[in-house]
Amino acid sequence: MLAHRNIFVPVLSGLVVLAWLTLWLWEQSPYGRYLSHTELAPIGLDSDALSVLGQAGLYILGWVLMTIAMMLPTTVPLLQIFRRLSGRHPDANLLLTLVISGYLAVWLGFGVVAHLFDFGLHKLYDRNAWLQANPWVFGAGPLLLAGAFQFSRLKYRCLDKCRSPLTFVMQYWRGTREHWHSFLLGAHHGFFCVGCCWALMLLMFAVSMGSVGWMLALACVMAIEKNLPWGRKLSVPLGITLLAWGSLIVLSHSYTWQA
Repeated sequence: MLAHRNIFVPVLSGLVVLAWLTLWLWEQSPYGRYLSHTELAPIGLDSDALSVLGQAGLYILGWVLMTIAMMLPTTVPLLQIFRRLSGRHPDANLLLTLVISGYLAVWLGFGVVAHLFDFGLHKLYDRNAWLQANPWVFGAGPLLLAGAFQFSRLKYRCLDKCRSPLTFVMQYWRGTREHWHSFLLGAHHGFFCVGCCWALMLLMFAVSMGSVGWMLALACVMAIEKNLPWGRKLSVPLGITLLAWGSLIVLSHSYTWQA
């Protein structure tokens, strides 16, 4: 049983490892372009509806795998607490699966919105001569946005929710209509997780979403922020680093203009 303590960690770890392995193999394959946002623009051009849906499905599948690989490990404390509280329930495995499903559903929704927004940026780029002459804007922008968000109240409010899994489960787990409330518990956790991590996740669109190395680096940062006792202390230095990185890009190109 997944809910049993001797099975829970190995099964969840196996799922995460499988997601990372699949992403790595996918990156090496001829279809690796579907892990990169740089190939979004051609979708819809001279393609039939079936082809468009197929390509969009590959992007979404890649995003789901990235969410499992990068974000699911950060939910382990909450899942362990929920497993202990629901372990005697006859549907304990199903309830735990519904929590995970609710969590992934929210990240899936965010991924769809992010990809649609990025698709729009690609279309804007194709029609704007200034952007075509200054593509660095698409690198500096997300870095500055993510750096600034590290200092926002919303970031810390959502982060505090994610860092208090026991309080979170007690607040959102009703114990009635168990199946529905299990899904809602995962969805609520997903909303707060998106709330504290969305800007860092968008960095993948700036530093190459298809790079498994960058995915792993960002996953480690978000896991440390959410789960380690000293993780919150990382937020400010990380924000300063991202702002400095983005500013250097802007200044270097400003110098080029002046020259």
